[in-house]
Amino acid sequence: MNEQENVVELLQDIRGLLSLTKKVFNIDDLVKYTGLSKSKIYKLSQLKLIPTGNNRHIRQLFFNKEEIDAWLLGEPNVSDEFLERQFNEQLLMNKKSG
Repeated sequence: MNEQENVVELLQDIRGLLSLTKKVFNIDDLVKYTGLSKSKIYKLSQLKLIPTGNNRHIRQLFFNKEEIDAWLLGEPNVSDEFLERQFNEQLLMNKKSG
């Protein structure tokens, strides 16, 4: 690697670190911050198992970093099996009530 490539790589690393100091994350930020996949984050938010912003005028998902930190420290169950079971239970409840 030459010196210019090293500088570019270093700047990209710095940009990535700075993006994680924001107070509010979008879905891509949350993927980087938690290591969870987008699909898992969407499932968690649909099941209301992850704290999300509640501004109904914004159609995108947003997440408060402090709430996410507290949620992560609470050791949430984000296993695929648990989410699938929760999702299926919600579907059954929706069918019964609809």
